[in-house]
Amino acid sequence: MELPAALRRAVDEALEGIPLGDLSRAAAALTARYRGEVRDGRFHLADDLTARAYLAARLPATFAAVSACLAAVAERRPDFAPMTMLEAGAGPGTGLWAAATRWPGIERAVAVEGSAAIRRYGEKFSKMLAAATEWRAADFDHMASERAQLVLLSYVLDELDEPARARLVERLWNATEDVLVIVEPGRPAGWQRILAARDQLIAAGAHLLAPCPHAATCPLVAPDWCHFVRRVPRARIHRLAKAAAVPWEDEKFIYIAASRRPGTAVEARIVGPKQAASGKATLKLCRHDGTAATIVITRRDGDAFKIARRADWGDALPPGSTPRR
Repeated sequence: MELPAALRRAVDEALEGIPLGDLSRAAAALTARYRGEVRDGRFHLADDLTARAYLAARLPATFAAVSACLAAVAERRPDFAPMTMLEAGAGPGTGLWAAATRWPGIERAVAVEGSAAIRRYGEKFSKMLAAATEWRAADFDHMASERAQLVLLSYVLDELDEPARARLVERLWNATEDVLVIVEPGRPAGWQRILAARDQLIAAGAHLLAPCPHAATCPLVAPDWCHFVRRVPRARIHRLAKAAAVPWEDEKFIYIAASRRPGTAVEARIVGPKQAASGKATLKLCRHDGTAATIVITRRDGDAFKIARRADWGDALPPGSTPRR
């Protein structure tokens, strides 16, 4: 999924005049901080150059991942049409843009972001949205009490220690009037953080919408882990900032979407790459009964094969769509 045209133009304008070498070095340093999950008390986006490197190198992939998570929410909750939103650790408002694209009826949003460098761009970009957006400079422990129908936290838990993560998840669930979405990098450590948040939300009485089709113990066992992928086209400045030759990149992510209301029933979710061959499809599934299985669906399975042929990694499958093996 590409950035909305208006946001793409705003990003291009923000990047004008930056020496490419400076941008590339800042992007590389930022990537190293993210991958290393550095927690040194400093914001990842501590200055203007690093903030603009984020716009070039990370914004498109983050937007694609968050958009995929919100699409999964919309599938399980077709009745959900939020008018209010809270984004914690909002960066430049990536989640605001993804949510407004999915649900244009959002009227009011609050964005909490501690980094002044990236908040400045978020404030500017959000003026193009229909939602009246209030930006707040605060850390999570001093975040003002707020409630919203949609609450979003993306790529933030990795910056916090374990006690701070639990406090933040509790605070955000208390702020959630309907749906809470938490997104993390699709690495084993990110999966473990999502599992901890999942357990906490289940204990608080939340209904899981996605990706989990059940609230039982996760059936996947290390070294396996649950994650999903979105292929993101790279604009020219994106390729140059990352010194990349390939015109796309695969963003790996993991998430949990929880609600105060149950979603529509699903049979299973595809939690790995589909393997397709003539007349058959092999799917790695997490099932509604709390089990995981890899099954082969063939033409002889009739409608189940038609569904499997169209489905892809990350998709939910409707009840009765997978034969028991």
